[in-house]
Amino acid sequence: MSQVTESDERLLIEAAQNDPSRFGELYEKNFYRVYAYVARRVRDRAETQDLTAHVFHQALANLGKFKWKGSPFAAWLYRIASNAIADQAKRKARESMPQSDSIDESSTTVDLERVERRARLFSAVDKLPDDQRRVIVMRFADEMSIREIADELGRSEGAVKQLQFRGLENLRNRLNEY
Repeated sequence: MSQVTESDERLLIEAAQNDPSRFGELYEKNFYRVYAYVARRVRDRAETQDLTAHVFHQALANLGKFKWKGSPFAAWLYRIASNAIADQAKRKARESMPQSDSIDESSTTVDLERVERRARLFSAVDKLPDDQRRVIVMRFADEMSIREIADELGRSEGAVKQLQFRGLENLRNRLNEY
């Protein structure tokens, strides 16, 4: 996972807005996050792939309208994904029960708040020192044990635990700043 600062991300966005062929860099940086976000909510692989493609198609088509507000670009992509998932659910509901037009919008609002928190978390993790970030990602994203991480990094289990502790403390402090 490469560390991209807020200013680097902003420059990538501006470059893509000026030259759409540069959108590939944003796509590469955010694909797995968006795919995972959609997959957790959809559960059907083909539908997940279609919705993820739709999200990036919409993002590219509307990139000129994107305004930098300090949140990670992924938060905007999550919002597009959330809307696409909700639209698809509404379509499916209409197809299966034409008389029912009511959809619970409060779950979408709660979901967007969760997405914003997750985006802040991703940003905070990206800003950790390299060794702490690697341990946090391996431990919580890759779900590796302390022993597995120690073996992979060539460090003692105690050192890995200390890096994890420091990384979590740094995350807590950074997230409290928000």
